[in-house]
Amino acid sequence: MEPRLGPEAATLHPGWLALLLWFSALSSSFSSPASLSPSLVPRIRSSYNYGRTFLGLDKCNACIGTSICKKFFKEEIRFGNWLASPLQLPPDYLPSYPANYSDDSKTWRPVEISRLVSKYQNELSDRRICASASAPNTCSIERILRKTGRFQKWLQAKRLTPELVQGLPSPLLRCPSQRLLDRVVRRYAEVADAGSIFMDHFTDRDKLRLLYTLAVNAHPILLQIFPGAEGWPLPKYLGSCGRFLVSTSTRPLQEFYGAPPDQAADLAYQLLGVLESLRNNDLNYFFYFTHVDAGMFGIFSNGHLFIRNASTLGVIDKQEGSQVATRAEENKDIFSCLVSGCQAKLPSCDAIPEKQSLVLVCQQLLPRLLQGKFPSPVQEEIDVALTQCGEGTRPDPEVLGAASRLKDILRPLRTCNPRFAYRYPDCKVTFRYQGEVFNICFGGT
Repeated sequence: MEPRLGPEAATLHPGWLALLLWFSALSSSFSSPASLSPSLVPRIRSSYNYGRTFLGLDKCNACIGTSICKKFFKEEIRFGNWLASPLQLPPDYLPSYPANYSDDSKTWRPVEISRLVSKYQNELSDRRICASASAPNTCSIERILRKTGRFQKWLQAKRLTPELVQGLPSPLLRCPSQRLLDRVVRRYAEVADAGSIFMDHFTDRDKLRLLYTLAVNAHPILLQIFPGAEGWPLPKYLGSCGRFLVSTSTRPLQEFYGAPPDQAADLAYQLLGVLESLRNNDLNYFFYFTHVDAGMFGIFSNGHLFIRNASTLGVIDKQEGSQVATRAEENKDIFSCLVSGCQAKLPSCDAIPEKQSLVLVCQQLLPRLLQGKFPSPVQEEIDVALTQCGEGTRPDPEVLGAASRLKDILRPLRTCNPRFAYRYPDCKVTFRYQGEVFNICFGGT
């Protein structure tokens, strides 16, 4: 039976009509292509092939997922110039793209469309997969990954256990506990019936997509298992399509290096607060960064600071403890080497100091944000605290104490005005005295 294109479909842009045809083929709902006028076929086919390759849908199920592909097809997610022409997709070498997202095609909000790794790294990992089986570069990546010993164990598993993720390079999985892995399965958004710690409802395809994502970059998994709606400092995960994920949009921290003093103080104060929440939280997980740069933190339009890129975020379970990967070397395979050298050595789970993230941030980010912004006496106090906070040779208590002093210095430097919408007007206190109304503004907590 051939699909029929109604009036609404007829008004779609040809590039999106092509995606409709591809999506129909993906879902196997139709057994033959739609009938189109001969003049349209070449134009649509070329656009269809380009868009499918651009999104990485031709690589599935060695991909993140397809949960948000329908939004692309319905034009409810739009790249900046996607609709200008069926062949004018954005440049394919960028790590992320600004876009707009809608639930009703009337109201729009900014989102970010991101790759797990660069296009070059994707191509390199695909070649490594083919080489691991002595196959040509045009091999079927999915077929090779399905034949691996690790994936065969995943197929038989009812529950995701530490043994199944040993040897994967993600910091998230360096020190895994069963409680953490149960959270991964229970909140995995790319399956229809999330909520169980068992993988009975996972298809073979679902398992391969989850394994591939964990092996390449666990960032989208972290967004799913520690959502911003529950107070975690992470943007909202909206879904994935091929090798791209879609999340709420933030501006990277480096764009605020030239911010006025009150805004710089506010962002630095928030950043220190985020690191504190990663060390101490109600779920007793200790989060630590293995590397930081200004692109890893972002600011929403209301001034709220979040972790924009969680790819280097490790997790240690303080409540249950972690099963140390004593046999990690024995468990290395092609999934261990997709984006990093197979010989990379990771520190012991017991060797991660509480101060680690603070030292990295105080060394590499806060000096650029706070230098030369304040009058001399205050600036000197900030510089001294920053120096002490960034000295990795100091014991944990000294680094934590320096960070606490820095927060105390920054707190009164924050102003209370509508520019900081995430805490305004809560930072305003109104009281009445002898019939007069007084408004007092505080920097907030």
